[in-house]
Amino acid sequence: MTIDSLHVALKGLLANRMRSLLTMLGILIGTAAVILLVAVGTGISNAVQHQIETMGSNAVYVWPEQNAGGNDRGGTAIRQAKLTDADLKALSDKNRAPDVLAVSPVLQVRATTVADGTTYALQTFVGAKPIFAQIRNAVAESGRMIDEQDEADHAKVAVIGQTVIKKLWHKGYNPIGRDVQANGIRFRIVGVLEKRGSNGFQDQDDVMFAPLSTVEDTMVGKVQSYHFLGVQAVSRQATELAQAEVTQVLRQTHHLKPEEAPDFLIFNQAQLLTAGKAAALLFSLLLGAVAAIALFVGGIGVMNIMLVTVTERTREIGIRKALGAQRIDILSQFLTEAVLLSLLGGAMGVAIGIGIAHLQVGPLHLVVSFGSIVLSFGVSALVGIFFGFYPANRAARLTPIEALRYE
Repeated sequence: MTIDSLHVALKGLLANRMRSLLTMLGILIGTAAVILLVAVGTGISNAVQHQIETMGSNAVYVWPEQNAGGNDRGGTAIRQAKLTDADLKALSDKNRAPDVLAVSPVLQVRATTVADGTTYALQTFVGAKPIFAQIRNAVAESGRMIDEQDEADHAKVAVIGQTVIKKLWHKGYNPIGRDVQANGIRFRIVGVLEKRGSNGFQDQDDVMFAPLSTVEDTMVGKVQSYHFLGVQAVSRQATELAQAEVTQVLRQTHHLKPEEAPDFLIFNQAQLLTAGKAAALLFSLLLGAVAAIALFVGGIGVMNIMLVTVTERTREIGIRKALGAQRIDILSQFLTEAVLLSLLGGAMGVAIGIGIAHLQVGPLHLVVSFGSIVLSFGVSALVGIFFGFYPANRAARLTPIEALRYE
């Protein structure tokens, strides 16, 4: 790209301002789409990771298998698997599970709440030991969490999430010290949980926590099986070890033979985090592919306009060749014009893409990476070269006589 080629290319673009702007618009849209869609994908990935980590990055959860089968002479026998106090005691034994820091049984209840004449059906009502808050990384924004004294006293106290406040009262309301009825049982609100948002499966703010002892006394009675167990590993690095220990201990307490499948389901947050990252990466790649298609379409527009330009300026090409211009000069002139169109459109697309991403419309936080900027701008230049080469080569191959005879 020489100064002379650049000067001629600029004159050609300015001679047809509207056409040049419309051609650049295709590249602009494609480049901005690359930046925005990659930013959306990165933002979603970060949001997924954050929401999963709020559930406890070193947490392990165990559910009883509802239909655990065992071979019988009559076919398949269905038995109800259980998670009992014996399991809880065994998992709390440091000799049997040295990488387990804490264990909490959890009961979930369908509950309808009433406060100040307003009725609301909770998404999640949980009875758990106070340590469950630590396992779940649950923190009180105001007031306090349920403590061991509440558990020992079978106190009718509870902490609630932000969504419950909005449904029963209004956003920003302070419910500390107020009474809320859940299935007719009156609970005193002692704390409000920090806002956590959705984890992709449920609204984590649509929740009410109460002491396990109180829930057993007033709502469900003494159960034969807990709904699930929350387990915390001693560290994030020890999560897989803790899960293996939990699996081994439960197989022993459930008297399972080596060939028998476990009658419980178990997973840890690290596994969920890995799966979430993989899904977010795939989503980002799909969004990037959509943006690449938009950029490709813009490149076709560049080729179309350059073919029209070559046709319109055929006599000019003939005159330049008659005056001594070489094939490389003509090729350089039109290729420079195509690349210039793409670069200008790419630069404007980068600016617009970054600008829109920083508007932060909606709850999703878009993350513009330096790599996506370099990639989109570099691809726009390559688009100009790729789609501009054919028209430029076509112009360069014209002979002076063919060009001068063109009408």
